[in-house]
Amino acid sequence: MNRRLIAQPGTWEEMRAAFRWDIPERFNIAEACCDSWAREVPDKVALIDASDGDRRWSYAELKDASDRLASVMADAGVGKGDRVAVLLPQGPAVLITHFAAYKLGAVLLPLFALFGDDALRYRLSDSGTRLVVTDAGGVEKLDGIRADLPDMAEVLSIDGGARDFWAEIAAAQPLPRPEDTAADDPAVLIYTSGTTGPPKGVLHAHRFLLGHLPSIELHHRFFPQDGDCGWTPADWAWIGGLMDLAMPCLYHGVPLVSLRMRKFDPAEAWALIKRLKIRNLFLPPTALKLMRPAPVPEGVEIRSISSGGESLGAELLEWGRQALGVEISEIYGQTECNIFIISVPGLMATRPGSMGRPVPGADVAILDGEGQPVPPGEVGEICIRRGTPVMFLEYWGLPEKTAEKFHGPWLRTGDLGVCDEGGLYTYVARDDDVITSAGYRIGPSEIENCLVGHPDVVMAAVVGEPDPLRTEVVVAHVVLREGAEWEGLEQELIQRVRDHVSPHLAPRRVDRHDSLPMTATGKILRRALRPN
Repeated sequence: MNRRLIAQPGTWEEMRAAFRWDIPERFNIAEACCDSWAREVPDKVALIDASDGDRRWSYAELKDASDRLASVMADAGVGKGDRVAVLLPQGPAVLITHFAAYKLGAVLLPLFALFGDDALRYRLSDSGTRLVVTDAGGVEKLDGIRADLPDMAEVLSIDGGARDFWAEIAAAQPLPRPEDTAADDPAVLIYTSGTTGPPKGVLHAHRFLLGHLPSIELHHRFFPQDGDCGWTPADWAWIGGLMDLAMPCLYHGVPLVSLRMRKFDPAEAWALIKRLKIRNLFLPPTALKLMRPAPVPEGVEIRSISSGGESLGAELLEWGRQALGVEISEIYGQTECNIFIISVPGLMATRPGSMGRPVPGADVAILDGEGQPVPPGEVGEICIRRGTPVMFLEYWGLPEKTAEKFHGPWLRTGDLGVCDEGGLYTYVARDDDVITSAGYRIGPSEIENCLVGHPDVVMAAVVGEPDPLRTEVVVAHVVLREGAEWEGLEQELIQRVRDHVSPHLAPRRVDRHDSLPMTATGKILRRALRPN
């Protein structure tokens, strides 16, 4: 099936000029990424689970399992618009849960498997999640907070501790008829870090899959091609792992590889790429930096690599050319509107350090504080015009925050940048306190709240400090109660964040202060704590 949105290759200017969005009124991610393939070519390989002996899952098997799971969910009271969470690392159960939820018209909430109780409690409570699919470790976490989650009616586990996910699927009858969803119906809820409050739920419609495709097809070199096979080490709970590779692979009929890696291992990554003949990769910058010094096995034949979250730099791009024979594509976006600027050497004029150019179908501008375009070469806020299907619907339950995200017809990214005379966009800085670390955007508030929850901490501020591998690392600054002992407390506070929020949000260092810099209105001046 030819599903490409970029039908005719040409120059970048020709492709942008010729492109028009054609979003159907009715659309469902499960139908597009699973059921339609199962009808046309049922035995076609959809997923290769490298954590289970390279077990191949066909589209027909994913359809059958998700049809049955949808019936299980419906019997548990899940219906259109209800929230279903999946708290698992990469694997077939994640995809089955996604597709089952979509078939009911429910909203899927992906969660990092490493989240601690505070992070889970907030997201599950705020979203009003009715059902969670997880594993035994997740069940243990949920048992400790279930009293705080009155909306949560059911937990299914793939390996014990709750109702058996696989046994329930085997015993259920397939869903007779999936929900007929509109392209604008809600489908996915992803929480993104905030700077002045708790994380915000970013609600996306089914159409946002289609909104990703022009970028995917171009930065993976007119994807798909015969023999393509995709993998990313990025967690599918992150919009990068889920929508920058996983779902587009399934939509285009390209075998997708899953592998549970608690900690990224470059040697294991290279061995996987060789063994399964993986040709298409989404690799966050930190993964690329870790893979660079590791030996590349003979026989590796990569066709395309994309990377996003931070600039790669000329040396890493040159390594891709010399060691892999690949021009690495850089992509830019955010949870609210993902991948709308890309840099694809060979398809466009590029420059190391530049984010690139707007994808076909995206109207991008650099605006000043009044919402007016700034001249080429001047710094302003990177904004994208409403109308692209990759743009979010709203912040969950936060109409005021949703309104603040827009300046008239423009979505405000909060990122500062410049556009040169030739139309190349370059990132300059954030205009808020978000920390960029290993490709993740980290808001300080959730970490600060966790630190202040310790009885010895009176005040806390979290900032990013430069790091050659991760771009920035998280550093916490605290004021202690009078008489508190400092010895041993730093490691205790770091471990507290690891346990209650998530290991990837834990500070690398905690600095003690007698006081923190404040504004006249009593707000902490985080920028005064950053290194000059």
